[in-house]
Amino acid sequence: MPQIAQIMETYSSQIFWLLVTFGFVFFVVGRGMVPRVMDTVAERDNQIASDLAAAEAARAQADDEEEAWRKRENENRAAAQALVAKAKADAAAKSEKKLASAQKRLDTKLETAATEIAEARTAALAEVEGVAAEAAQDIVKQLAGVKVTAAVAKTAVKKAMTNA
Repeated sequence: MPQIAQIMETYSSQIFWLLVTFGFVFFVVGRGMVPRVMDTVAERDNQIASDLAAAEAARAQADDEEEAWRKRENENRAAAQALVAKAKADAAAKSEKKLASAQKRLDTKLETAATEIAEARTAALAEVEGVAAEAAQDIVKQLAGVKVTAAVAKTAVKKAMTNA
């Protein structure tokens, strides 16, 4: 075969061009493109690291703001509870004052009513005694035919009422 016979004659030329091509590829790719790719990778790593640092700083700031918000919220809640407690105490004091005033008025009315009832009872008893004395005079006159004086009839009615 003629191609095999030519190998020795073209072998050195092929090795030369192989070395030239390899050298060209090495310098173009190895010295030109790889450093650019490595720079891009390093830049990307730096960007990721700075983004992570910024995210961490933002998270820390958000945590600080949340803690401050919680503190303000707790202070506001405590202040609101104090206001509610004060309002309850004021309302209870006012209610107590109104109840005491109302109780005083009721006690006064009750005393007045008790006095009026006692007076009415006394008047009623006196009236009953008077009516009973008159009735006793009439009954004695009708039954016994004896006339009894009003003073004697009243004394007898009083004596009978105290025994009853």
